[in-house]
Amino acid sequence: MTSIYDQNLDTNVANFVALSPVSFVERTAEIFGDLPAVIHGQRRYTWLETRNRSARLAAALQSAGVQRGDTVSVMLPNTPEMVEVHYAVPAINAVLNTLNTRLDSSLLAWQMNHCEAKVVITDTEFSSTMRAALNILAETHGRHPLVIDVADAEYTGPSELIGTDTYESWLAAHDPVGELKGPANEWDAIAVSYTSGTTGDPKGVVTHHRGAYLNAVSNVTTWQMPHFPRYLWTLPMFHCNGWCFPWTVAMQAGTHICLRRVDGEHILANIRAHRADHYCAAPIVQSQIYNAPDAWRDGIDWSVRGMVAGAAPPAAMIEGMAKIGFDITHVYGLTEVYGPACVAVKRPSWASEPLAEQFRLNGRQGVRYVLQEGMAVMDPETMAVCPADGETMGEIMFKGNIVMKGYLKNPNATEAAFAGGWFHTGDLAVMDQDRYVKIKDRSKDIIISGGENISSIEVEDALYSHPDVMACAVVAKPDTKWGETPLAFVELKADSNVTVADLIAHCRTKLASYKVPRGIRFEAIPKTSTGKIQKFQLRERAKQSI
Repeated sequence: MTSIYDQNLDTNVANFVALSPVSFVERTAEIFGDLPAVIHGQRRYTWLETRNRSARLAAALQSAGVQRGDTVSVMLPNTPEMVEVHYAVPAINAVLNTLNTRLDSSLLAWQMNHCEAKVVITDTEFSSTMRAALNILAETHGRHPLVIDVADAEYTGPSELIGTDTYESWLAAHDPVGELKGPANEWDAIAVSYTSGTTGDPKGVVTHHRGAYLNAVSNVTTWQMPHFPRYLWTLPMFHCNGWCFPWTVAMQAGTHICLRRVDGEHILANIRAHRADHYCAAPIVQSQIYNAPDAWRDGIDWSVRGMVAGAAPPAAMIEGMAKIGFDITHVYGLTEVYGPACVAVKRPSWASEPLAEQFRLNGRQGVRYVLQEGMAVMDPETMAVCPADGETMGEIMFKGNIVMKGYLKNPNATEAAFAGGWFHTGDLAVMDQDRYVKIKDRSKDIIISGGENISSIEVEDALYSHPDVMACAVVAKPDTKWGETPLAFVELKADSNVTVADLIAHCRTKLASYKVPRGIRFEAIPKTSTGKIQKFQLRERAKQSI
């Protein structure tokens, strides 16, 4: 049925523009172009300079034939170049693939082939790994992307140039594009980010411009982030596109304070030197801050806000950060929902509660982001909403604009993830009477260590590849430093003389270092009558062994 409001009132170029976070960069450069945008070592760029550098990169990519739907893979730490690719690649409607700098060459090659990378931009710190990955990409998959080297003066370790040009000379050879424009359709892909998922197979999470725009805005409202924040990059930008904060900082005309290296002393030194007032980090990084010597915090006499995610923050962390005067906000999310999509909003009444109760309240995952349309705890089989009683367990599910397009080249996984009209997170939780959610278990045994996902199946596959392993199971063991670490239970074949050290050494040949089990126990593994491993029993053993 049409109405009078449908007549001669169509969208046009004057009243409708596709939502894209690229627009934040153009606005800030136009209005606040003289303000600081990026600090990195001795380098300083204003917002106008950052916009122009990004526009030169956009032009360089176009000259290399990159167009709508082409993938640009980047292997970069938190540097100005990583900021710039977040602005330039989406501006020409290409798709950004930020590679995890902790991965090995074979997995990097797999990912670059899967997303059909046309250009690769890589920091010289990772030249050895990337050379091996590019060789695999060429020899196994027949792909030969254009490779550009970033030679950052802040990196002084061993390196080599493996590309056809350096980043700075490539930019200098091109005039900036006239506008960082973005897509005609806000549903177009903005990024593809790989997650190990729940099955052990890498999945390419495809996100869109509309979702990135809205989550960048949600970050501001969630944190009540003011104009001109000074944001310290302790969170890797390769992780969920830095939780959309490259675009959030642009929106608020803030300053990106870049860090190649993340440790407690370095973080606090940069907070002090540059008056940083916002940062995001996993619990392990937070612990480096509150456990640091008092002298490292001398001179920091202003409010510093931290956002924590990746694992539920332990009470010791919440208490420790409160003691040093850092204001911590706990958020929860997944790559599939652009990073954080749920926040433990602090109600004013919580401040009057006993400390133990404050820790409990702040340790919950919380409520949905303001621009996320739906979040519920549901029975994944019946899709019935679980009662908000703090006891009935179900699966956390999301729906709305801040949910991925789906998994690249994986329609079956996409269909399963969206079954029943909701995105299934795989995380089991309860909802309290105040509608705040608390995770109780991870239904598919993903281990979160230092903010990074580890598939227990992938670790088990590595162990099973050893000829002496008869049976194995990997679960998360709580860890005060990393949040969780992989603990393996192993049954050896008869007459085997293999040792724990032997198996760990074997795993190091199969896995990235952070995925290698921190402990291996030779014990009988509990199984059902049909042979299914009872991991819940192993989790209890892991907790008892702390």
